[in-house]
Amino acid sequence: MSNTDSGFADYCCELLSSLGPCRAKRMFGGWGISCDGLTVAVIADLGDGDTLWLKASADNRATFEAGGCKRFIYTTKGVARGMNYYSAPADAMESPALMQDWARLAWQAALAARKPAPARQAKLPRGR
Repeated sequence: MSNTDSGFADYCCELLSSLGPCRAKRMFGGWGISCDGLTVAVIADLGDGDTLWLKASADNRATFEAGGCKRFIYTTKGVARGMNYYSAPADAMESPALMQDWARLAWQAALAARKPAPARQAKLPRGR
């Protein structure tokens, strides 16, 4: 993975602005992009240059695939591994308006992946 510069990360945040204010944070040689504390995208170079990878879920994976998006697949210790991220379509990289529907899909996937808060266990009164 390359050391993606912040200019591209800032541009990707602008593209995803239909979700609200986005924040790019350095992570694993690339960037993570979050909105309201939920990671909606990452930026990484998997060999084809810096790419915006949008979060996907089982519910919307087929939409990404139908849009010609590539799945985030990396190799570690000789084993290919995939993550639930897909490349943003080339035309969507042109403007926030064209990215809006794809951003919404990433937001829905981020919401679905959010772990529910652990249930609080009721304390029993002492002496029981």
